[in-house]
Amino acid sequence: MDADLDTLATALYVRTDDLLKASPGRAPARPAVGIAPRITDAELVTLAVMQALLGRTSEARWLRFAHAQLRHLFPYLPQQPGYNKRLRALADTLRWLIAVLARDTHLWSDDVWVVDSTPVECARSREAAHRSALAGWAEYGYCASHSRYFWGLRLHLLCTLHGLPVGFALSGAKADEREVLLGILDADPALTASRAGQTVIADRHYYGRQFEATLHGHGIALLRPARTGEPKRPGARLFKPLRQVIESINDTFKGQLDLEHHGGHTPLGVWVRVLQRVLALTVVIWHNDHIGAPTPRSLIAYDH
Repeated sequence: MDADLDTLATALYVRTDDLLKASPGRAPARPAVGIAPRITDAELVTLAVMQALLGRTSEARWLRFAHAQLRHLFPYLPQQPGYNKRLRALADTLRWLIAVLARDTHLWSDDVWVVDSTPVECARSREAAHRSALAGWAEYGYCASHSRYFWGLRLHLLCTLHGLPVGFALSGAKADEREVLLGILDADPALTASRAGQTVIADRHYYGRQFEATLHGHGIALLRPARTGEPKRPGARLFKPLRQVIESINDTFKGQLDLEHHGGHTPLGVWVRVLQRVLALTVVIWHNDHIGAPTPRSLIAYDH
């Protein structure tokens, strides 16, 4: 395996192990009596991040690869059913780790954020959509970037300009992006508690006098392109290059972390696979920030 990936994996394992020892309540509850697991939660988190970085979308194939190539890092590796079960149980832990590691970077204090949503397709055929356990949450939506309809969900991302996830949510494909953004802010009041003058840059779908007033109540100034019939808005010259930044962040999830090939078939299954990829990006930025890498969001050193 690549030495850079080994270094990242070791750093992540040590940090996660320390965090879980300091906050044991963040790990899944286990019976007081029983057989102790042979792979720790910290090791499993590290294994899951490496799977996302290496683009192994099949858990069974990933574990066969890990048995052949990663035994120097993991003395014990579970079988696929055990790996899947443990990973689902760690969903809340993964989300907590994303927030902790993001805050442990210099980028966390950036005073400009970007917000956008990207499709998470869950089925192609009408028959598959009808049979899916995701029916009722997943729905048909339209992706303007690719001029196509899809059946699935949307990943809403609030990021720094370097792509560090600050907040995120998974919703139905037709969910109002403005309501989801306000939900992200309400779910974590600490995000804006001490950020006077924070700016959020969005596309023209994030509009409305009441919406902007609510953001202002959070201490956030909104920059977005003017809609048809509106006068020019501040920051118009920034929107075209920043649109490329947003598309680049989305492409990291889809082109490098295989978000569209998540393989989840249940709400929890999709959720944990999305968390796995958001954590992988956060870990890369966290590690690159700590080692002084020139490009914080670069996965190139770790994806092979």
